[in-house]
Amino acid sequence: MKKDEILEEILNEIDRHPEIMSRREALKFLSVSPIAASILAGATVGTSTAVASDVKGRVVIVGGGLAGMSTAARLRNSASDLEITVIEPDPLSVSYQPGQTLVAAGLWEKSDIEYSRDDKLPDGVTLIKGSVTAFDPDNNKVTVDDKQEVSYDQLIVATGLVLDYGAIKGLNGAITSSGKDNAVVKNSGIGKNGLHSIYFQDGAEATWVGIQELIAKAKAHTGSEKLQALFTHPNTPIKCGGAPKKIMYLTHSRLEEAGVRDKVELTFYPNGGKMFGVAEYHEAILQQFKDRDFKWNYTHNLVEINANAKIATFNHHWTEKGAWDKDLEEFGVILKSEPVEVKYDFIHVTPPMKAPDVVANSPIGSDKGWVPVTKETLQHVKFKNVWCLGDVVAVPMGKTGGSVRKQYKVLVDNVIASMEGKTKLPAAYGGYTVCPLITGIGTVMLAEFDWSKKPTPSFPLDPTKERWIWWLLKVYALKPMTAYGMLSGRA
Repeated sequence: MKKDEILEEILNEIDRHPEIMSRREALKFLSVSPIAASILAGATVGTSTAVASDVKGRVVIVGGGLAGMSTAARLRNSASDLEITVIEPDPLSVSYQPGQTLVAAGLWEKSDIEYSRDDKLPDGVTLIKGSVTAFDPDNNKVTVDDKQEVSYDQLIVATGLVLDYGAIKGLNGAITSSGKDNAVVKNSGIGKNGLHSIYFQDGAEATWVGIQELIAKAKAHTGSEKLQALFTHPNTPIKCGGAPKKIMYLTHSRLEEAGVRDKVELTFYPNGGKMFGVAEYHEAILQQFKDRDFKWNYTHNLVEINANAKIATFNHHWTEKGAWDKDLEEFGVILKSEPVEVKYDFIHVTPPMKAPDVVANSPIGSDKGWVPVTKETLQHVKFKNVWCLGDVVAVPMGKTGGSVRKQYKVLVDNVIASMEGKTKLPAAYGGYTVCPLITGIGTVMLAEFDWSKKPTPSFPLDPTKERWIWWLLKVYALKPMTAYGMLSGRA
């Protein structure tokens, strides 16, 4: 896709939301801002930089989400003689998940983020509309829907993860982010009566209704005690680690907009002991919380929801100094915990997340479920013709679309090199991750970092500052970059 085509797609996004910016204003901004020009250049999709190869063989990709489909497209661009098969059951697997936060804030419609799997299938790639039910890496094959065996020379695992709502007492089900088969979740009451979650599409849509209900309740509220809005972060790795805070910031913005922010207390309940794993971003977020009069309680993990009584129960955990160990010459550590019940008027639940059971319980999985790889090459630690990327891969801090944008290029180069018989893999993933942390309607902090746990900004600006330019990037540029760039295998 050429630069003018990417620009037109960005402008099409702007046309959908004239209340924020007009096309004329956007064109003026894009033409005069060096940062905007840099963003546009980054979005431009030209010829693939991957080295063309005439290698032949069968490549099977398990999972047809952003990671899987982008990898399939880049493989097709790089080695046209490969037989590439994608196995994916969900017809909405390529839907734009980062947009669910904006749907939940009433800025986008659910239809704005829904993409059809079949529309994004690269030319020349075979699609099997089913689920892998068994992995057999010793014999280079997978089983689909308990009946169809599919053999491969190289296997790429891009299943994504599972939203494990059922790990919280009072909730049910484990689903994917598009919300396929989410009846079990809805039966828990998620999406009504103040209980919400943006991590699946229907849930995001219902969250906007819930925020409006909270606003209406606040307008009618005359009591001295504030209404309570809670936001949780679980004790497992999660996709888009900033999302639990993003929806909190956006709820704050909508309450302010309605003139009722003073009637609602917003409290964040993370399982961990800090706001962010990178110190500079932790300090910036902490200051943002203070500026907005947010409350927070560290080391609180949500373990139970009573949807009828509107009570959330957390496991509050901490450590205390134990007895002196003469042999080790150090004090022991005592783990302590207590249940804490909190009443709520509105709660956003970020579910625990895990690898799909079919992956976790297979030879390619690990004790923690995630697929173990050499983190730089994304090659399986045991099976050298098995590769992994995206949310299911066992690498630090990598469960974002921004990580996938770096990972899939590395993986494709290494798969092709391996198939060509090269002993040294040419490409390395450096752990790049990006979180466009929405801090309000109109502002974003662009948190970029890698395994060094230090900010790694792509632009010559202080990355800890909230900026309008990053809002434009988040709301207008990233979706076209994803849909027309990554899913073509070129961005």
